[in-house]
Amino acid sequence: MPVPDPLITTDPGRMAGTPCFTGTRVPIYLLFEYLEDGAPLSEFLDCYPDVTRNHAVAVLELARKAALAEATKVAAE
Repeated sequence: MPVPDPLITTDPGRMAGTPCFTGTRVPIYLLFEYLEDGAPLSEFLDCYPDVTRNHAVAVLELARKAALAEATKVAAE
């Protein structure tokens, strides 16, 4: 299943501008809170069925790339 583009949307009139999975009212931070608490991705997806596995994995990949880019930038300074 294809993922939305963009993966994440913010809208001041929706969820007070909290970044959400595009096409849903599910805040991105909830995914990271679930994972930080040790819950498997499947538990998050069960609780938020509007988010597809592909969409969640794409957001995690985006976060991974951003973290690696930041680490590379800091190492180069």
